[in-house]
Amino acid sequence: MKVEDFDMFSNLLKQRSGLVLTKDKAYLLESRLMPVARKWNMKGLEDLAQTVRSRKDEALLRDITEAMTTNESSFFRDQKPFDLFKQLVLPKLLETRAARKQIRIWSAACSSGQEAYSLAMLLQEEGARLAGWKIEIIGTDISAEMVERCRAGVYTQFEVQRGLPITLLVKHFKQNGDKWQISPQIRQMASFREFNLLGDLSPLGQFDVVFCRNVLIYFDQVTKGKVLEQISRVMPPDGYLYLGGAETVLGITERFKPLEGQRGLYVIADAPAALRKAAG
Repeated sequence: MKVEDFDMFSNLLKQRSGLVLTKDKAYLLESRLMPVARKWNMKGLEDLAQTVRSRKDEALLRDITEAMTTNESSFFRDQKPFDLFKQLVLPKLLETRAARKQIRIWSAACSSGQEAYSLAMLLQEEGARLAGWKIEIIGTDISAEMVERCRAGVYTQFEVQRGLPITLLVKHFKQNGDKWQISPQIRQMASFREFNLLGDLSPLGQFDVVFCRNVLIYFDQVTKGKVLEQISRVMPPDGYLYLGGAETVLGITERFKPLEGQRGLYVIADAPAALRKAAG
């Protein structure tokens, strides 16, 4: 790929999605954009780059952006965050939200929806504890194609074998040919919408828990700070933020602090001291 083409695509992607591509990721650009070029009946990436320069076709720009921002996911990914949610976060929320009996959870950059549905299955297993409670799980992703996949709740054999306990597969999925569809009962517990993390988050409302895992690693420091600042504005003082295991807020923002003793779990910096030491 020509250097000027790489620079053009990388600048385009940063502007539209916040994704930062370094030169060593040129192979990723080539592998993911070749299918886009073929879809638009182009010979290769040189033709694709030339077309982008010559006409600002929003549908084409959207295809390029979605091809580069679609990431892998799996059910109960890394497991520990879900254990923490069940053992620490949920009991605390049931205590502090007892008066209004409502909890809102956001799965940001949700890809094909496994994180949101993992939370739905976890909450479903709680049964009687949540009787009378309104639990909202909202998944968002920049890709319209991914959002449609989330809503359909259909997964391949490979996808359901990654992290999903066999007991939950049997209980909550129905096999249809070589695919598995999650039950209507679990699907109705989560809603999905197309959304760009770089945009104004306020229309989404306020969330008690935000899962934004393995997303910030694709952004530069300035963009990370802006996204975290925006997230803090849609959380109450005693809300919880999940980041990926390789991600941190240190040196990026002062709006969040790590929850003592719990890797990957954060609270608002000026949250009550008792909350910050909840797991100490």
